[in-house]
Amino acid sequence: MLGLLGKKLGMTHVYDEYGRRMAVTAVQAGPCMVLQFREPNRHGYQAVQVGFEPIKESRLRKPELGQFKKAGLGPFRYVREFRTETAGGNGGEWKVGQPLTVEIFKVYELVDVTGVSIGKGFQGGMKRWHWKGGPKTHGSTSHRAPGSIGSTTTPGRVFRGHHLPGHMGQDRVTVQNVRIVGLDPLHHLLLIEGAIPGARRELVMVTKSIKRPGVIKKPQAFQTIVEEEELSKTAKAIKATKK
Repeated sequence: MLGLLGKKLGMTHVYDEYGRRMAVTAVQAGPCMVLQFREPNRHGYQAVQVGFEPIKESRLRKPELGQFKKAGLGPFRYVREFRTETAGGNGGEWKVGQPLTVEIFKVYELVDVTGVSIGKGFQGGMKRWHWKGGPKTHGSTSHRAPGSIGSTTTPGRVFRGHHLPGHMGQDRVTVQNVRIVGLDPLHHLLLIEGAIPGARRELVMVTKSIKRPGVIKKPQAFQTIVEEEELSKTAKAIKATKK
């Protein structure tokens, strides 16, 4: 599913057509440039490679500059690939040097956003794994400590994957089926409903939804939502009565 690279700018709010306030995240998405293609016969898979945020040639090494010169384009800070089902190159849908902008998306379309979550350093088990903690009174000296984690004879070791204190955050995270509530092609901006992973000014990848590709989810009027909830409750009551 083709998408765009962008930078998370921060959060703000907008109002929908019914006057309800919606929290959104502003993303500077693109413009991205198509650099080259991955072909099944040669590489074993099919993908489109794109670049984002032009930089000076002096900031890259010669091997990195080679692929940009081969494509006849300037260097970019970020290079990523998007798996696609449609072929590129000669006779394909995409061409080398073709710019990709926010216009590949539509307002109220569902998308997936991938980024690196904010790093939180070394954290204890209560914050990292939501432990409830030890006793708070009666002379207890173990409030937030892990306590015993092993055993004696059987199995005589600590099971792999045991929840313990350690590094938290800075993981690759994807939020799925979030809605685009605003497009600004002039300034290359996407307004995405809700929060997305990553710190400000960090790289994010916005792709069309994998589970619900091409779905347009418009905001509903409040009265419509109330009526649907009432119908659902009535249906559940009738079903329970029949049982």
